[in-house]
Formats: sequence, structure tokens, C-alpha cells
Amino acid sequence: MTAALPPALQQAVERLLAFLAQDGCTDAEFDALACQLFELQYTHDEPYRRFCQRRGMTPRRVTGWRDIPPVPISAFKDATLSCVPPADCERVFMTSGTTRGDVKGRNHHPTIAVWDRSMQQHFARRFMHGAARLPMLLLFPDERELPNSSLARYLSLAARTWGGEGSRSYVDARGLDVDGVCRALEAAVARGQAVALLGASYSFVHLLDALQAQGREFVLPPGSRILDTGGYKRQAREVPLDVFYDDLVRGFGVPRERCINMYGMTELSSQFYDDGNARVPSVKSGPHWVRTRVLDPLTGRDMPPRERGVLAHCDLANFNSATAILTEDVGIAVERGFLLLGRAEGAEAKGCSLAVQEFLEAARA
Repeated sequence: MTAALPPALQQAVERLLAFLAQDGCTDAEFDALACQLFELQYTHDEPYRRFCQRRGMTPRRVTGWRDIPPVPISAFKDATLSCVPPADCERVFMTSGTTRGDVKGRNHHPTIAVWDRSMQQHFARRFMHGAARLPMLLLFPDERELPNSSLARYLSLAARTWGGEGSRSYVDARGLDVDGVCRALEAAVARGQAVALLGASYSFVHLLDALQAQGREFVLPPGSRILDTGGYKRQAREVPLDVFYDDLVRGFGVPRERCINMYGMTELSSQFYDDGNARVPSVKSGPHWVRTRVLDPLTGRDMPPRERGVLAHCDLANFNSATAILTEDVGIAVERGFLLLGRAEGAEAKGCSLAVQEFLEAARA
């Protein structure tokens, strides 16, 4: 059982839950809550406070979300970023550890209620599109198998909230149950019932390879949809985006407009979606409680529109660790969102590394 939240944190949770339930917000409302949460983190999150002090940013100097120093994403591997002791947290999500071996980033959640509300509010609008329930075939382990995986929580929560009869995971310690997926798809086709396939991008690659080897293809009923996320992470062969989505159309008969990509990460508490992948790269955008900047990682300055830089997100739902995160993903700002172009390389990667070094020097001072 988790400990009761300190009064300041409990008040922040209540404000956040109400804010997430709003139908949008003004820039002034976003800035006001961002500043309140920054003061909370500055006060109770010691490694982050030291980093902000090194940047010369205090609650008195932060007047809006753009003033909040973004934490380099790798800092979650090297420091405990939390306003409460980790032992008092209801859930701790861990990264896969693919970039630095067994070193895993950790994001601590004193209560999972905010994370869940963030996921549910945005998922309903961007993926369900008014549908009440759909049979959901999950190409990823259930959260009971991976309790520290934010993606496992995300998919299991989707199935519990919106999944129709027969919704379940088709991946366990033995691997992907290709035959089970095929039987479920065959039943959906026979009934003329729309179905949703959701999972890691690399799981779709494995499933498509298995279907091709068996000479099998499906034409799923109208209203069926697909959600992929996470890229390949060295667990499948690399597939160009256009080829990948063409293969989904060929394998399942779902139009590219109904093939949604979700962009998320353990170090955040919210997700980004596109509106289908008729064209790639597709425009990604978040909910009203998230703002995104495209930065030069060496200077920290915003890049002009249509110029590439490193993505930095301010996610108010990430109230306990750090609302502002500097990723290692490259993108460009466009109307209504951003284009995700891949991982930082060259000068961009060097800038990210210097940001991490600066954080560690401050945190250990």
C-alpha cells in the first residue's frame, strides 16, 4: 500500500485531474499550472533543483512553461527525480534499457490516477473516435507480465476501458501467438465485426513476416484500426515507414488513414498521436496539457519553424518528476504539431550529451 500523499502533492493531483478533464485551455491557464508544478518540483525534487539553480532559474524567475529548464531524458537513468521517496510511489515505470545496456530510466508515480486519466482522455479522442468498444488484440505482454512497463500499462488500460469481448494480449514469455491472432481475426471477419490491433511496431513486423510466410492476408471489417508504437528497438528488421504502412494495408486490409502511430516514452505521462499515416512522416500532436518545443540542444534556443532540432516536451501530467523533458528525438515544428524525424545524431547528439553532463554535474555538486 502506498503512503498518503503530502498535502502539497495531493492538491497538485486534484488540480491536475480537474485540468485534464477540461475541454482545452488557454495559454495563460497552461502557464499558471506549469509554474505551480515547477515550484513543487523545485521545492521537493533535489537533483532537479540543483540543475535549475545552475541554470539560474527559480520559481520567481519562471513566468511560463518556456522558462522551465528541460531535464535531459538520460538523467532519468542517473538520478532519482521524484518529489516523494520512491518507496512511497504507487507505480515506477522503467525504460527498456536498450541504449545503455542494463541501465534503466525510472519515472516515479506517487499515484497512478493522473497517468491513467491522461492516457484515457487523449486515447478516447485520438484512437477511439467515438466508438464505445472494440475487440482489442494486444501485440505486447499484459501489465501483469511487465508491471514496470508503461506501454504494458497503456495497452492493458486501453483493453480494460474500451476492449470488447475477447480482448487480450497475444504475447507472453513464449513469444507472439500468431495462430491465436489469426483465429481472432478470422472470427472478426466472419462476424463482420470491426477489431483493433494494438502493439509495439516490432511486433507488427514479426506478425507480418509470419503471415507472409504462411501466404495469409486479411481484409478486416470497416471500422477496424491499428495502433503501433515504439519503433523497432533492435528487436526486428528495420522497415521504412512507407513500406511498413503499406504492409499493414496489405496484411490486414486496414487503410493507412486508420493506421495510427502513438509516440510516447517512459519519462513522460502523456502520449502523442497522428491522424493516420496516409503520408509519412505524419504530424504528431499532444493533448491540451502538453506543449512541445524544437530546440538547438547546444544553445537551448527554439529553432525556427520548419528547421530541425531536438524535441522538448512540457507534460503537466508528469507532475512528480519533471514536467519539462529534453528528448533525444529530432523533429521539426509544423502547423498543429511536429514531425518526428528520428534519433539525434552528430551535432544534435553531442548537444544532448552536453546537456546530460551539465545535469549530472549540477545534481552531484
